[in-house]
Amino acid sequence: MPSPPVEPVDLLDLKLLPAWLKEPADAKQYQDYQGEEGEGRRRGERDQDRRFRKPKSQRPFTKKRETDRPERPRGPQDRDRRDRAPRDRDGRKRPSQDRPAATPPPKPLEIEIRFTPHAPALENVTAQIKSGSVAYSLFALARLFLEKPERYDVLLKAKPESPLYQLGENGGLSADRGFLEENAFRFAREDFYKIDTTESEPIKGNFTNVARCKLSRTLLGPTNHHSYQARLRNLYEQRFSRRMSFADYQRQIEIMTDPAAVEQWKEEARKVTTFTTLREESPLTFASAAEAEKHFRQNYLAKLVRSVEETAVGGVTSRHLPDRALQRAVEDAWARETRSPSQMMQELAARFRDAGLYIFRHRKGMLFVSPIRVRPFGHDGAAVSPMVSAIFETVTATPRINRKQLAEKLMVNLAPEEAEIKKLTLTSDLHWLISEGYVIEFNDGSLDLPRAKAKPAQAVAAFAAANAELGEQASVSTTSVKDKDVDLADVPDESSGANAD
Repeated sequence: MPSPPVEPVDLLDLKLLPAWLKEPADAKQYQDYQGEEGEGRRRGERDQDRRFRKPKSQRPFTKKRETDRPERPRGPQDRDRRDRAPRDRDGRKRPSQDRPAATPPPKPLEIEIRFTPHAPALENVTAQIKSGSVAYSLFALARLFLEKPERYDVLLKAKPESPLYQLGENGGLSADRGFLEENAFRFAREDFYKIDTTESEPIKGNFTNVARCKLSRTLLGPTNHHSYQARLRNLYEQRFSRRMSFADYQRQIEIMTDPAAVEQWKEEARKVTTFTTLREESPLTFASAAEAEKHFRQNYLAKLVRSVEETAVGGVTSRHLPDRALQRAVEDAWARETRSPSQMMQELAARFRDAGLYIFRHRKGMLFVSPIRVRPFGHDGAAVSPMVSAIFETVTATPRINRKQLAEKLMVNLAPEEAEIKKLTLTSDLHWLISEGYVIEFNDGSLDLPRAKAKPAQAVAAFAAANAELGEQASVSTTSVKDKDVDLADVPDESSGANAD
């Protein structure tokens, strides 16, 4: 009888075993151990019983007798044990079902965000395109504008479910009115007050420690100084009140005994900041930011916060918005637009058309912009020079060829004098073809011909022939041609140009 096949051993599994498991077992490792009297006998008996014991699944079922174990009286501790939260394998408590659910993440802001080219940057690019004769990819230009925040603006349009609030005409933006009112003085104080900073006399006193905020690393001064509580409360209200409670923030304060930190606080405490009003007939001066903020809230805040439906901010400003939720929404929209800049391409196409440039489709329907109206060459081959015909034949046979390659193909086996004359002719004729839009020169140096489009008579004849084969009555009306999926966008328009988008 043949032996059953042996399953191959995977040596990789052996390599992955821990070192202690790969070591061979030493049978004589504990041979000299005597142990206590009777311990070896009892242990051997237990091992023998365990060795010959049947598996639990094969043991006969025996009903537990009531006299085997007396029932223990139950008390309050059993109820506490049942109510105790279950634990996982690591011994940690599992979350109870009665606990409140976690706070759901905030809903994304329902705000329409669009990116438009910054006017000075657009004027510069338009001037560069007009100064030459090459065509540029609209997709590449859109990404070029989105690459740096100095080149684009951000349009924010609010929806009824997500209103926008702004301080004044060009102040801070936020989707939370409470946040804007709470931080209005910090955002707009330079518009209403003249801020002067002077140095007073050195602080007297022997201080051995100083308190510092671990989050902002701001020195607040010794805890026994008269300005400590005011500075602590002011820093919390300005920067951390939305994140945590005041009690939690106090735990972030550390006491430093470094003499250098104490001296640094003394130098900073010498600086005295005053606030002088700018919009009152009799200017008022306040010795602290708290007094100036109180005056600001009583006189300016009510008329400063306003609701806006649509506003525009610069690209640099959009990356430093005080409202984190709004800034996150702008960042997400910018990331999506960078991957597929359709909105920016629409904006650029409209602006370029207004500036007198031409938009056309080429290379699998991609959009390009050019200072020249691109159009196919419609003259008879017999009416043009041999060089022009050679240029068309070479560019047709080798799309995306550059000037150098074109000259190498046309200047073959020529005498030096003849080659020089032919080179001048090639340069002149190619310049004329590009300037008239018969040949397209792209910004990467490649040359190509405009897309050939069907004539109206050819399109109608093809449609009539297709209907005749199907046994239907041919119709040459524009409506019927459109209904049969003939692309009218490819039919040249004599008035607007063959390649107008």
